[in-house]
Amino acid sequence: MGQAALKTSGENAAERHVRLASRADAILDAAEQVFATSGFAGASMREIANRAGVAQALIHYHFNNKEKLFEAVIGRRSGEINTRRGELLDALLDNPAPPRLEKIVEALFRPTIEKGHSLAKGGGSFSRILVWFANSSDERDLKLAETYYDPIARRFIDAFCRVHPQLSRADAVWAYMFSIGVGMTMMARTGRSMRLSKGECDDSDIETMLEKIVIYVCGGIRALDAAGS
Repeated sequence: MGQAALKTSGENAAERHVRLASRADAILDAAEQVFATSGFAGASMREIANRAGVAQALIHYHFNNKEKLFEAVIGRRSGEINTRRGELLDALLDNPAPPRLEKIVEALFRPTIEKGHSLAKGGGSFSRILVWFANSSDERDLKLAETYYDPIARRFIDAFCRVHPQLSRADAVWAYMFSIGVGMTMMARTGRSMRLSKGECDDSDIETMLEKIVIYVCGGIRALDAAGS
């Protein structure tokens, strides 16, 4: 009888955990939409709660305050993107054969663009957040960028230097920064390239877009290398 009670109690606790996790995800989804449309300053916890279909108190239970909620929104998506980037880069660097610059650049961009296009079905909210977040000089945003994006950035800067030993560290940093600018532009599907090209450049075609981005970025990195040598 005691064992049965313990089992039931364990099942109930597990079910409660799943339910709370589901609500936390709903809050993060809603917060992502609200932050994307209203910015950090304009976003209200009440609107987020209404969109998520939860009591506002539950947001404070899970995330404490708006700053922590915003960090959780950034951390969730950046974790998905940068974990995949790290896995692809590890596979290249662990291979006995020297990695090609093209493969390193593809490892940098593929997770960002694939995730951005996947999220576009929900309105592309995180793509919009990431664009203004990446260009923000607000102390809060700078700290989040340092926490969630600088570690993987340094790994790719190191990789640029590894495959191009004559490339200065400074030029490798510039190369990374300019590259990220390209990624921010192409993360969201806007259809603008289709309009400008009269239907020839489809920004929903991930593989073609990645092929062009890799050529473009690698050309820039090699030009910096040549100019500095």
